[in-house]
Amino acid sequence: MHQPAAQRYEKMTYNRCGRSGLQLPGVSLGLWHNFGGVDSFETARGIALRAFDLGVTHFDLANNYGPPPGSAEETMGTLLRQDLALHRDELVISSKAGYTMWDGPYGDWGSRKYLLASLDQSLDRMGLDYVDIFYSHRPDPKTPLAETMGALASAVAQGKATYVGISNYPAAITREACQILRDLGSPCLIHQPKYSLLERWVEDDLLDTLADEGVGCIPFSPLAQGLLTDRYLAGIPADSRAAKAHGCLSRDSVDQAHRGRAGRLNAIAQQRGQTLAQMALSWILKDKRITSVLIGASSVKQLEQNLGCLEKTSFEAEELQEIERALVEV
Repeated sequence: MHQPAAQRYEKMTYNRCGRSGLQLPGVSLGLWHNFGGVDSFETARGIALRAFDLGVTHFDLANNYGPPPGSAEETMGTLLRQDLALHRDELVISSKAGYTMWDGPYGDWGSRKYLLASLDQSLDRMGLDYVDIFYSHRPDPKTPLAETMGALASAVAQGKATYVGISNYPAAITREACQILRDLGSPCLIHQPKYSLLERWVEDDLLDTLADEGVGCIPFSPLAQGLLTDRYLAGIPADSRAAKAHGCLSRDSVDQAHRGRAGRLNAIAQQRGQTLAQMALSWILKDKRITSVLIGASSVKQLEQNLGCLEKTSFEAEELQEIERALVEV
């Protein structure tokens, strides 16, 4: 059984999630990559336990994380049994359902049947009685929103989730979903959108909507699957995500134009005394509407480096202008 660092809570910033009573660490650990059945368990274990030692209390999953689907939750279950069972009440564990998980008409999207069945399966894989946050992973254009939100509220009523959230929902549907959940007595705790220096759609109206509704925000892919790191400044390393057959980053995205843009951003980061990844994370955390930022890690060293973003989350106006110029220059 793991003996966590005694000073772990002194090393982390915690932010209140929307208008709820829950606080989340400024940086949370996502198990989307590097925690599946194809990955090294000992590496995953080392990352997760070091994260907890550094004050990261939130571990984010989904039913389909792997590969193969479901295996990241199985990894989390093993970690809980072997190392963290005594610290369950110090952890915030989240999962989601909404993408394809099994064959047939009941293993995808947002029906009540799929969401509640998937949650039961997730709990079995992790060996848990409940998750702290259960998300609808994406809006379903064919299922009434009231049914999807009703399933989330039922998960809370059944004691299988403490809070509920949504992910990948546009602003207008987010506002409607929040109203439905309030009426059902299970307010929406948090929204998980894709947001980075390279993907800015949440700035149009989603962030303002979340602030109005009192909902927290935890962006995923803040490093654009590694594009906002120094990994690809000179090409594609053989051991990188873009080189993996099962990765989510294509080789085509690491083109000359991107390397030029990343090089300019990297120079700004160096002037700030940060790595490019640290600056990209700090840039998101500068916005007080952001509760936490969700990172992945392939090694303990990478985890520790990225957590360094919390040491400098403020920017001078000139730095922000420089960053915007770096993004659009040819």
